[in-house]
Amino acid sequence: MASSHTDDLRLAHVLADDADSLTMERYRAADLHVSAKPDTTLVTDADRDCEDGIRRTLGRARPRDAVLGEEEGASGWGPRRWVVDPIDGTHNFVRGVPVWATLISLMEGDEVVVGCVSAPALGKRWWASKGGGAWYGRSLMSAKPCRVSDVAEIGDASFSFASLDGWEQIGRLDDVLALTRRCWRSRAYGDFWSYVLVAEGAVDIAAEPSLALHDMAAIDVIVREAGGRFSSLAGRDGPLGGNALATNGVLHDAAMAFLGHFPDDDGPSEDSGGSLHDISQHRRTPPA
Repeated sequence: MASSHTDDLRLAHVLADDADSLTMERYRAADLHVSAKPDTTLVTDADRDCEDGIRRTLGRARPRDAVLGEEEGASGWGPRRWVVDPIDGTHNFVRGVPVWATLISLMEGDEVVVGCVSAPALGKRWWASKGGGAWYGRSLMSAKPCRVSDVAEIGDASFSFASLDGWEQIGRLDDVLALTRRCWRSRAYGDFWSYVLVAEGAVDIAAEPSLALHDMAAIDVIVREAGGRFSSLAGRDGPLGGNALATNGVLHDAAMAFLGHFPDDDGPSEDSGGSLHDISQHRRTPPA
């Protein structure tokens, strides 16, 4: 564990403990209140209450740090910013599917230095800190190391993807289907689950066509500290590109050959990720 972030990682676990208590109390509750946000995604009273609780604790423990949350947006300012997704997988939460989690991370500038993913209905948690490795278990006291796979060929790889509609919207559905045909196995585990499985070495490639920072920040550092690579579909490392490709590292270029997305109208940008050099390095025709 990197000593400079030990206290922050411990705080992330405290925040996750409190979040677990609240979300599990509301999970499958008969009086769960569900509504649609302007973007048509669902939000529940558990999402809002969970984020409120995390913000209150951070306000006491880290009053100088900024916070960015899915439900309440940004508050505060400064080089340190906590990024919170109170329930990643809200649709699963609403339907009683146990694959959902609270995502908590700390960024220093544009770099994620602490990440914690807590999935209480699965009885499992994943976490990492810069230079401290990636771990999983029920708590800090029952930790096992995460390490990505050493699979080196697409034909031997397990690939987890997200909604096919999203890939169709960015014009890459045929490429995703081509990759599924080349891989040994493909499944749509979805949400955080795809990426922590990459960190554990159970899945080799995971990707989504459209994501927000709060969806990616915590899993970015976990995948990287497990020895993998996390980038945008344009090849920009980190969680700032608006979409995601996570691999064991060895397969990243091969997966990029199928999934790399470089919008032609705007060219490379802060949001799309990468430079012209990056694009020339990664954009190529998928293998036959």
